[in-house]
Amino acid sequence: MSYTLFDFLQLIGSLGIFIFGMKTMSDGLQKVAGGRLRKILTRMTSTRLMGVFTGFVVTVLTQSSTATTVMVVSFVNAGLLTFLESTGIIMGANIGTTITAWIVAVFGFKMSITPIAVALIGLFFPFLFSSRNKLKFMAESVIGFGILFIGLEFLKESIPDIEKNPEILHFLGQFTEFGLGSILIFIGVGAIFTGITQSSSATTALTLVMVFQGWLDFPLAAAMMIGQNIGTTITANIAASVANIHAKRSAIFHLLFNVIGIVPVLLVYPWIMSLIDSLMISVTGSSILVLTEDPTVRGNATIALSIFHTVFNLFNLLLLFAFVPQLVRLVERLLPARDDAEDEFHLKFIKRGLMSTVALSIDQAQREIEVYAHRVRKMHDSIHKLILGDKKKAGKYLKRIEECERNSDNMEIEIAEYLTAASEGNIAQSESKRIRNMLRMIGDLERIADLYYNMTKNYERAEEMGVVLNEESLEELQQMLDAVEEAFDSMLARIPEMNGEVDLTKSIKLELKINRMRDELKSKHYERLEKGVYSPIAGIIYLDYMNRLEKIGDHILNVNEAISGKK
Repeated sequence: MSYTLFDFLQLIGSLGIFIFGMKTMSDGLQKVAGGRLRKILTRMTSTRLMGVFTGFVVTVLTQSSTATTVMVVSFVNAGLLTFLESTGIIMGANIGTTITAWIVAVFGFKMSITPIAVALIGLFFPFLFSSRNKLKFMAESVIGFGILFIGLEFLKESIPDIEKNPEILHFLGQFTEFGLGSILIFIGVGAIFTGITQSSSATTALTLVMVFQGWLDFPLAAAMMIGQNIGTTITANIAASVANIHAKRSAIFHLLFNVIGIVPVLLVYPWIMSLIDSLMISVTGSSILVLTEDPTVRGNATIALSIFHTVFNLFNLLLLFAFVPQLVRLVERLLPARDDAEDEFHLKFIKRGLMSTVALSIDQAQREIEVYAHRVRKMHDSIHKLILGDKKKAGKYLKRIEECERNSDNMEIEIAEYLTAASEGNIAQSESKRIRNMLRMIGDLERIADLYYNMTKNYERAEEMGVVLNEESLEELQQMLDAVEEAFDSMLARIPEMNGEVDLTKSIKLELKINRMRDELKSKHYERLEKGVYSPIAGIIYLDYMNRLEKIGDHILNVNEAISGKK
């Protein structure tokens, strides 16, 4: 055998160039589409059929079913899509991924596109340095397209020649004589290879090249194409492993849908092969089921594989479309929901393993910040009950505030790390600005949590010293707490509006109201102190409460300013 280790490394390198080109093209297309992809995915799912169309369109736009399914899992995790809505998109992604096979088969084997690909790289390369993001991202996608076909050309040249290396056919022949068993073996090979490369496009390209070079006969190559349908679900399931229950269900549905669809196809597999062969004979005059040295016939076999891939996925969709509700119920039984403790620390919407596009990551972070703000808001309720409520329950409120403050520190760190990771690489200026504003928000929310926690220490000191505030000062504290509560609730209502125009007029009025109230109540406090209504230490406790509540009002305004993107 004349095939050496160096030749094998060239084969792996060629495959790496192809995958790199596909990823570069996919990433560039996603960046060009930007927010439109999010709008398509979240708005065009009114019916299951519309969801299928949406999944098809997004996969064609991104040229990656993996990117589509990971985005879908991320949206489900972020609460932007329901599990049921995601099922249609996942089914549509299966159809959209067949376009990749057609592109590779037509341009890679029926046409000599490599010179054009190199010319495109030369034409668009200067635009990588453009200050306009859309132009830069478009150049990135076109260059990725060019690299993809250069990698494909290298791949065709790196596959060993069967005539010079007959041992390869002998080796593969060991696995081709088991009938249905051989088909299952090559389905497994396709699934494993797709799982390893995390690219169904890579498996598709390699399978087409192997057929074109005479390594595989058509039925076994078709089995590898079926296998990549299973392998492509692995990436989404890996991403969902760190997500919430709804995202896990979407990923498992994707796996079940693809696995169940294989069974009826295998039952009629020989007839499907004969049908496609008859079609190709009638169109081209030659059979694709017979291995031949004729490059034209082998090229026809790559087209036939693309036909099989499309027909298989369409058949799968038509067969199982009506049974989606039953599949959904099956998945819900396999993954029943669990009731988590509401105050237990865990990020609800963002997981590092789910990071996909920058825009999607920012959306997830925004949802998480909203959860963070609501948790800090609960600290306000606990402080209110601690200072003005039943003293017998003080221990419960102190423990709750301490736990919330600890969780607040953890949430700030994890959200900040997530946003920092999302900001790495080339991102649009608008996205960079949103990330900076979100970092400002979590910083101020964490300081608010610290202030509430410090108020508990003031309360504990007063209890230890036996300090009791008079009724008038407690009523004034009630007024101040109510004013801060109003400002807090107004801020919470604005967080979902972060992407739009936010009017700060009300926020500024509420903050000024808190400032005026603090000044007026301080004057009354000094009058009581002069009259000896309460002791100096009681006055210090009262004044500390007031000052900290006023600072909380300042930080609430800071959060509002970050939401609006203004200072």
